[in-house]
Amino acid sequence: MSTTNSFRRYSPRWLTTTALFMAMNVVLSAVSIPVPGGHFYLCDVIICTAAILFDPVAAFFVGGVGSFLGDLLFYPAPMFVSLAAHGAQAVIISLCAHRLWPGRRYAGAVAGVTLGAVVMVIGYTLGRAYVYATPEYAVLKLPYEILQAAVGAAGGVLLCCRAGLREYFERKR
Repeated sequence: MSTTNSFRRYSPRWLTTTALFMAMNVVLSAVSIPVPGGHFYLCDVIICTAAILFDPVAAFFVGGVGSFLGDLLFYPAPMFVSLAAHGAQAVIISLCAHRLWPGRRYAGAVAGVTLGAVVMVIGYTLGRAYVYATPEYAVLKLPYEILQAAVGAAGGVLLCCRAGLREYFERKR
């Protein structure tokens, strides 16, 4: 990595946009819809959107650290599960969206959010079973976890690829 690339990647603009998306993730962690066995959150839309737009480091900060901070503030029990599951989800989406098929960016984003959703659902299911010491609780929450991942994946792809957010971000770099 050249010095110019490193400087551009970790510039004040990079830091500011990463922090802005982290803050949006924390705010959406406070907004939930009650469902049997817990809550349904819309923070996956922000995580998927940021992961499609940003490099893997920024994606990890938005997905993993942002979710960790949101849980720390509002519901601390699963905060380390959120750090691992959403962090891995964001990194996988970012890597796929930027490196899987460079000429077919839409296909890379769709593959990334699909793989990221699977990783997030598995991570949360295993993490909940461990944190709450009951696999039944994790299984009860599983359909809502899948729905949350699907809504986040669809929302992120629509915002970035169909609404033109990706092109806007690339023009502003």
